Amino acid sequence: MLRIVLADFKIIFERDPAARNWLEVLLCYPGLHALLLHRLANKLYQLRLPVIPRVISQIARLLTGIEIHPGASIGKGVFIDHGMGVVVGETAIVGDYSLIYQGVTLGGTGKESGKRHPSLGKNVVVGAGAKVLGNINISENVRIGAGSVVLRDVPSDCTVVGIPGRIVYRAGSKVEPLDHAKLPDSEAKVIRMLLDRIENLETQLSSLQTTEKSAERSTNNTKEQSFPKGSCSLGNKEIEEFLGGAGI
Repeated sequence: MLRIVLADFKIIFERDPAARNWLEVLLCYPGLHALLLHRLANKLYQLRLPVIPRVISQIARLLTGIEIHPGASIGKGVFIDHGMGVVVGETAIVGDYSLIYQGVTLGGTGKESGKRHPSLGKNVVVGAGAKVLGNINISENVRIGAGSVVLRDVPSDCTVVGIPGRIVYRAGSKVEPLDHAKLPDSEAKVIRMLLDRIENLETQLSSLQTTEKSAERSTNNTKEQSFPKGSCSLGNKEIEEFLGGAGI
């Protein structure tokens, strides 16, 4: 237990540049406080002691804003950064050296009994506000983007973003935990492809209308109104801001 607590303490200095000294970390890091109280509650829970483990978890929630069920299994070196609003369900498993940001839920879907919460492998990064739901397996070295909703298993060394979560990157190398912000924007990529397709279709339609109008002029037929060229141009400021992430 002492080795696990020391790992929880040391990892903060590795992953948080704001951590300056041991006293500040000991007094001012709610993620550490929540883990310490959880480890006590978990030991009592394993001894099948009634009520008290839940009381300890509720005290931890009141003090830190982090709710971890006493039955959850938390590995060593786990870092809950800021942590407000984090919820970890009863049968959830969090692997060693995982990194969890504020607003994360490791929850159930309400449709299962028994093992109904997710299992996270080692060195998993779960971005702020992400929801990982159900009895699913998130393998080692996975990054889950902020605000994502993950409902299916994720293999090792992958990046998952979106609602529902989609794998947007696969690699065979270890994940750098503090690079969680460098995630691709799959929605913006798809929107850009659609806009490119619309522009291509508008260009073709405009060309056809020009040819048709030329033929009509030669036969003195009624003029047709031309299609507005470039109405979805990527030069549009609002579209460019959206594709750059301002609207996502």
